[in-house]
Amino acid sequence: MSKDQSLQQSASLSEMQWQGLTLTPAAAKQISKLTAQNALHFHLSVRVSGCTGYAYVVQLIEKPEPVDLKYESQGCTFYVALAAMPFVDGTEVDFVRQGLNQTFIYHNPQVKNACGCGESFGV
Repeated sequence: MSKDQSLQQSASLSEMQWQGLTLTPAAAKQISKLTAQNALHFHLSVRVSGCTGYAYVVQLIEKPEPVDLKYESQGCTFYVALAAMPFVDGTEVDFVRQGLNQTFIYHNPQVKNACGCGESFGV
């Protein structure tokens, strides 16, 4: 994709009306804990991965990019990469603990299929 095509795609994405993302109380509590400890911001994006297409990418960042979208849910502020919105719009993020394991879970209405191991999803 050329630089001009990339800019046109970004412009059209930024003009879209998004439903946004929401957090469960458990996810908001965990994100608030992580960001307060590190004085950073919670950022969600996607990357090409796995057998079905995409994987969620969670990062703690110092400063959001100008194209990142800011959301607030359950009293918690977080950011989502604009380029990820076609893949995650309408998603509810949860945080679960099962025994010694803990992870963010994504209830994503865009998902059409997911791999058996839970590594990736397709839209």
